[in-house]
Amino acid sequence: MNTVNKLYAKALSQYAERAGLAISPTLLKMVDQQSRLPLALLDQLWDACCQTSKDPLVGLRIGLELQPGHLDSAGLLLMTCTTLGEALEQLTEVAPIVGGGGDFTLVRQKAGKAAVHYQPRLAKRQAERVEAALAAILNLGRWASGDSFTASEFRFMHEPLASRENYSRLLGVKACFQSESNALVFSEEQLALPLVQANNSLHTYLRHLTDRTLAELGCQSLSAETQRLIERYPRWGKDRIAVEMSLSGRHLNRKLAEEGYSFKSLRDSTLHRLALERLQGQDKLVDIADALGFSDESAFAKAFRRWTGTSPAKLRRRLSDEDNHSPSALDEGAN
Repeated sequence: MNTVNKLYAKALSQYAERAGLAISPTLLKMVDQQSRLPLALLDQLWDACCQTSKDPLVGLRIGLELQPGHLDSAGLLLMTCTTLGEALEQLTEVAPIVGGGGDFTLVRQKAGKAAVHYQPRLAKRQAERVEAALAAILNLGRWASGDSFTASEFRFMHEPLASRENYSRLLGVKACFQSESNALVFSEEQLALPLVQANNSLHTYLRHLTDRTLAELGCQSLSAETQRLIERYPRWGKDRIAVEMSLSGRHLNRKLAEEGYSFKSLRDSTLHRLALERLQGQDKLVDIADALGFSDESAFAKAFRRWTGTSPAKLRRRLSDEDNHSPSALDEGAN
């Protein structure tokens, strides 16, 4: 799951080349040698692009230049859908083909509004990459609809990386910050927009192809679906997750056992990974505990010690010391 399609990574390296960014040849060679990259390698590429660029909105620019081909078969599938709504609904299913860095969700809101929400699972440059992901949805929506798609606002959980005027000038859409979620908001009626490359027979073929790819990635197993739901709704327990999957809690446990898992083991491993990712950011421990569904910081610390043998505070200090004093894995490999 924590891998990224090479074509998406190539979109970054191609942008870096056009923008004249000095990216390490060693890193570019590592990217080019693999059909699917570990997410950690993409982390390095994003970090290199952001460090060498003098533009704080480099993430937005990369997202706005993303093309359907950079999303592999998933991008082609979405372009052949009949309507924008169908494409956005299928995006939530096939996004793992592009990469395991986060989840998209299509939400129909009140007052005739709809939104694509993005929940990242990113260790580095999260703000820039969230902006890239949502800017790509805007760009691909415009492209697929013959420029008929319009958005009313972007919502970002982070603080602005540049002036709000620069965001508006680049996007042509209002941007709001320190929101409760990362989302691209638009009128619900636009879900009915027809796509200019709609093609039912080609779409059927591409759907079979993407389903096979998802199966090869392990994205269609019950355990994988359970993990995705835990990531999206970490506060939910077994029974609530089971209801979402149209199962009883007991039936879910039986089916998971057939795959060699239990709900508890999946929940622990998923929350453990999410905790490690969040500890590399700036969130307070109490906020991380709340976001992961723990009753308080003490309960989170107790679970974390069970997972790792140390406290979250100690691990965060160790990670910080490593970042400040240790050479990167790439530098070590180059020396």
